Amino acid sequence: MGGQQTRVVADKKKQSNFARTGVVMAEFGHLYEQQYAVALFNKVRFDLEGGGGLQPQLLQRKNPLVNKSIFSGSIFQCLEENKKWRNRFLFVPDTYNISYYDNKATYDKHLPPKGTINCAGYKVLNSMEQYMDLISSSLPGVKAKVGSAPFLKFPSQFPLMLWHPYARHYFFCVETEKEQQKWHAVLQDCVRHANDGLSEEHEVQTPAFTDTVRLYRQAQGHFGTWEMMCGVPSQILSNLVMESLLPELRELISPRLKGKLHERQRNWMLITDAVYSLVQSQCQSQYEVAVQKCEAARSTLEAFIRTDMDQIITSKEHVTNKIKAVVLPKAEKLLKVSIQPYISSILDALMEPTSRGFFEVRDVFFRELVDMSKNSLNNGTKETVAQHMEKISMLAFHPVKMQSCYEKVEQLSLEGLQQRFDVSSPSVFVQRAQILMRKQMDDAVYTFEQILHQSLESQGTEDLCNTIQRCQDRVNKKFDYDSSTVRKRFFREALLQIFIPYMLKQLTPSCASELPRFQELIFEDFSQFILVENIFEEVVLHSVMKDIMMAVKEAAVQRRHNLYRDSIVLSNSDPSLHLLGESPSIDWAEKYGGKQDESSESQRIRRVKQVVSMIQVEGSSELFRDTPTIDVILEENDGAQEEKADVEATTQTRSPVPKVTE
Repeated sequence: MGGQQTRVVADKKKQSNFARTGVVMAEFGHLYEQQYAVALFNKVRFDLEGGGGLQPQLLQRKNPLVNKSIFSGSIFQCLEENKKWRNRFLFVPDTYNISYYDNKATYDKHLPPKGTINCAGYKVLNSMEQYMDLISSSLPGVKAKVGSAPFLKFPSQFPLMLWHPYARHYFFCVETEKEQQKWHAVLQDCVRHANDGLSEEHEVQTPAFTDTVRLYRQAQGHFGTWEMMCGVPSQILSNLVMESLLPELRELISPRLKGKLHERQRNWMLITDAVYSLVQSQCQSQYEVAVQKCEAARSTLEAFIRTDMDQIITSKEHVTNKIKAVVLPKAEKLLKVSIQPYISSILDALMEPTSRGFFEVRDVFFRELVDMSKNSLNNGTKETVAQHMEKISMLAFHPVKMQSCYEKVEQLSLEGLQQRFDVSSPSVFVQRAQILMRKQMDDAVYTFEQILHQSLESQGTEDLCNTIQRCQDRVNKKFDYDSSTVRKRFFREALLQIFIPYMLKQLTPSCASELPRFQELIFEDFSQFILVENIFEEVVLHSVMKDIMMAVKEAAVQRRHNLYRDSIVLSNSDPSLHLLGESPSIDWAEKYGGKQDESSESQRIRRVKQVVSMIQVEGSSELFRDTPTIDVILEENDGAQEEKADVEATTQTRSPVPKVTE
């Protein structure tokens, strides 16, 4: 029933969906071409003029997850074709895209997975009540009555669900609370990684894309933060299309949904998933065309920019001064009345949980090293150190061990301020802070292992505990400085992300009509690199920047946040350490673990280490066998006989924010 209705609706709506997607992508392509030229100009100017923030004190490794996987193990998943729960084997590689297999034997044979889950835009839930609340909010008018049975019955009290506003939902279940906690942490990490924004390595494409999406949404009246600015460009663009398409789809489909409550809910999910897939396919192809067109013209544009850079800068400064004369008086009045009274309270709301999270990162790192020191007292050999360092080297990517750090910042609340400044959810800031915490932990671990390795090579294992302590003290000082720098930058960027959209929303009605006349002041040859809309936003940004910088600087004086004052600058304080900066990550097992008598294939398998060890589950539970479910998400047909995979214990083993220059 659900699949047939999905196909009928998909056929009827296919052309109009394509038409809507085409309209959005045409407008996006036009804006992207403009923003690409501006982003290229900014990149070339930065390369020529130099600049940048303070240099970090900790070392930063380039590819921390080489030859690593995050997690793998068996979990029960609800299947559509037979209304039963079956055992699946899930594998989470370094990409954080989840692959699921019939069983572990299928995975071991290197057969293709049943499917892959890209977690961008998903929410991880562990209760049916949370899930039903989201379902009800996504389809107004189709709500469950009090006391009515849910459309999905879990055979245990430890469920896990992946919910997405448009895409397919996934339902899992485990047998113990410990398993649930571990899987929940791993799934959260997959979502966190997928939502970390676009790669900063693309110095022109990424800012051009993010500015285009922001300007497009502002043209539609959406100025605030956007939770669905996550994933790869095709996913973000699909979310952009669905944002405007979904209300129309809901109005058209909702009255036609028939049957029991759970049937209507299920059919609605199937329909949105089918439409989302169609939209994403079209967005992907059209985005690639837009990028190729701009990249083809890049060399010509860049040559022109380098030739006339001084003239372009002079022209832009002239126009900027003219726009300032119009915009600044209005912006300063708005600042005084609606922004300045709230800066300190919002900054406090951001600082308290974020600082606690970074303190916890330091404590977790400290506790791991204390454990290593204790175990080295009785058997202080290089092999013993190697065993502990194998675990510690991946500490930042261990979602269970990092969970206590992440939970601190999850307490961030902007209640009372969200509605005023159109902040959709604090999750945008929470996930960004968590990614920064993970990066800070990895920098500390990498720096420590480089220093410790250097000490072991020169001094051996004599007085090992003191050696570990000296290395730790050296790293902690650098961690404190970098932590302060990272947090202050995060606070500034978060405040800008809260205030700038609000200011633009308030100022645009009175300023928009005056901006076109300033375009006449720009030479035609420079017009593609100087856009008055961008200058208008820059003027607004700089108008509030002084207040934000001052607020963060005053916060640095408060000792409880452990922030360094801006006057304290550590540069080249440890030149001998930075000589190690280009060193590759150390394979402790290979270097100090003794000789290995293994075949090349077994060596390859050994090198691909798993960050998180799997829980050992003894025996086979009857709880999940032949347990009926009611109308769940459609999945590809599976006629093969399912078998429960043996679960074995394994060994040890990124919404874009405006960038601010220090």
